[in-house]
Amino acid sequence: MTTSKKAVVILSGGLDSTTCMGLAREAGYDLYPITFDYGQRQKREIENARKVTEFYGVSDRHKVISLGFLKEFGGSALTDESIEVPAAGETGLEGSEIPVTYVPGRNLLFLSIATSYAEVKGAEAIYIGVNALDYSGYPDCRPEFIRKVEEVMALATRVGVEGGPIRIETPLIDWTKAEIVRQGNRIGVPYHLTTSCYNGQEEACGECDSCRLRLKGFEEAGSTDPIPYREA
Repeated sequence: MTTSKKAVVILSGGLDSTTCMGLAREAGYDLYPITFDYGQRQKREIENARKVTEFYGVSDRHKVISLGFLKEFGGSALTDESIEVPAAGETGLEGSEIPVTYVPGRNLLFLSIATSYAEVKGAEAIYIGVNALDYSGYPDCRPEFIRKVEEVMALATRVGVEGGPIRIETPLIDWTKAEIVRQGNRIGVPYHLTTSCYNGQEEACGECDSCRLRLKGFEEAGSTDPIPYREA
């Protein structure tokens, strides 16, 4: 499918970003997916992202960008092997503290690089699957963060200065996980090709915060999660 509208999709291979991919396609955009290898434990998600791009017929446009220095920096349970990924009940999922799974500067870097790619490709939008409800502890998932980055993008790019700024689309930002699953199912998002587990094993652990939120979302949506989970 080729259209006059183009969108860069920040695609992790997880549930949220893959839903964004489907929503961007539904909105009539020609898709330009970009995935980041930042030294995350969950290396499987990069392969999952590739499968998603194949599903949508845009694997030839898929960019995988290395940001390995984030692993060298550490400071997050997702990139630093010395920090354990919290299991159920070990982190304040509903609390106010920033979780140890927060990766310092990750979304800021992702959006900066996606902006460069979007300007080169003539894309008018960047889709990112940030969610302020389920991940309220992450400072770079808040609406105010997105608004400020969008302002900087308008100032820092040629298209912005010339009056055609690139938009950041965050369709999931106010949705519950159940709403995300329902909308994804409605448009046929290939959830069987995705992964959400922080631990990066062949089967999802079912215990980390990301697995718990995902399972809760499918349950509340009245749907069955199609990916395999490790038996307790």
